[in-house]
Amino acid sequence: MRNSLLAALPAAELERWRVQLDWVELSLGDVLNDTGKSPTYAYFPVTAVVSLLCATKNGESSAIAVVGNEGLVGVSLLMGGGLATSRAVVHSAGAAYRMSAKVLIDEVNRHGPTLSLMLRYINALFIQVAQTAVCNRHHALEQQLCRWLLLNLDRLNNAELLMTQELLANLLGVRRESVTENAIKLQDAGVIHYSRGHIYALNRTALEARSCECYAVVKKEYDRLLFS
Repeated sequence: MRNSLLAALPAAELERWRVQLDWVELSLGDVLNDTGKSPTYAYFPVTAVVSLLCATKNGESSAIAVVGNEGLVGVSLLMGGGLATSRAVVHSAGAAYRMSAKVLIDEVNRHGPTLSLMLRYINALFIQVAQTAVCNRHHALEQQLCRWLLLNLDRLNNAELLMTQELLANLLGVRRESVTENAIKLQDAGVIHYSRGHIYALNRTALEARSCECYAVVKKEYDRLLFS
């Protein structure tokens, strides 16, 4: 299992889950679930990365969280209401395990270690959403950009991101020109290299130093809640 949440399941639970998991390839732009609708499946990303987006009535949107190989897309299934409160869109193509919504609900309703693990994951995800709101309100765009790059790098376990500046602007909810300006600053400082939709992290330490405290807060809580 190359999804950390699945890997954290007790061995007996994981063996029972294996026959219920399908390996799927996710393409850039795939919508895995949408606001106000009940998800048909839950997804456990392996190499794909998914953004959770909230939109306004006029169509503008920004990302409130990112989910990759540490977690699960479809947490609304675990919370009783069933309807998604955000749109889940693939922004980095790759693979994932997929489980039917009914099977996941039945598994969680067995209680025991699976329920405890999923509740800890929901707590960690809520911390990321809350910290994103604080970051968007109080921190400079360069800090937000660095935080977003770091979150994605962690979930890809790679120093390279396939991501256009237009996509970054949409995820951050800002103008493309603003992302371009800040990306140039980071490139001039030797922190990243950007070329035709490829972003290379040249200096991870400098990227973390230029980010705000929000990245470290989220990472610490994920590590504490899920992997300690």
